[in-house]
Amino acid sequence: MKVNVYTLKGGIKSQIDLPRYFEYPYRPDLIKMAVRIFQLNRVQPHGIKERAGMKVAESWGPGHGISKMVPRVGSSSRGANIPNTRGGRAGHPPTTQKVWKRSMNKKMRRLAKYSALSMTARRDMVLARGHRVEGELTLPVVVEDSLEEVSRVKDAIDVLKNLGLYGDIERASVKRVRGGRGKMRGRRYKRKKSVLLVVKNKENVVKGFGNLPGVDIVTPRELNAEVLAPGTHAGRLAIFTEGAIEEIRGWNE
Repeated sequence: MKVNVYTLKGGIKSQIDLPRYFEYPYRPDLIKMAVRIFQLNRVQPHGIKERAGMKVAESWGPGHGISKMVPRVGSSSRGANIPNTRGGRAGHPPTTQKVWKRSMNKKMRRLAKYSALSMTARRDMVLARGHRVEGELTLPVVVEDSLEEVSRVKDAIDVLKNLGLYGDIERASVKRVRGGRGKMRGRRYKRKKSVLLVVKNKENVVKGFGNLPGVDIVTPRELNAEVLAPGTHAGRLAIFTEGAIEEIRGWNE
């Protein structure tokens, strides 16, 4: 599969063949499994307070015409302590001793990554994910290595405008309020993901592109199913440098 190599001005520099990892079939089952495992392995082990729900209560015993197995609060008939009562303890609460880590077969994890990587070359998948691509760019977008020298935000925005991808940054800049209790826990707003930059050396690129909304910057070594398919949805809009493509070409299965 041939794609164009673009300059920072948006012109076509040359054409290259993509590595074979961009031709793997779409496996949404493996992608979803791999992404979920990445997400679950970030969960912090947690438990409950040792005496949570255990109020001072005792059973009335037999002879009162009510269940003698339910502890009662004082002289009232209100049940307490046991799981099926209001304010009682949890039945099977989480514990910190639980093994929270989940694993996945190495070949399955690699296949999930290759499948998600190949979907970055499918225009229909990229557009279905909601990304905005202007013009007739070949996907994934491959740019000359001088992109790795862009260290100013102003220059980074100019590069994205020249490539016709700045509309996707504007799409991701819109914040929406999260539903549910998360609003109270330091994550009130949600933003969409935009461009994924895959570069060989990200020391300078992080300064230029790092603060743009929704942008992620990784090296080929850091690629995985989660950054290529956030939220288990494949088809991420990706920009690769020539050096990154050559490094991917040298991968050994």
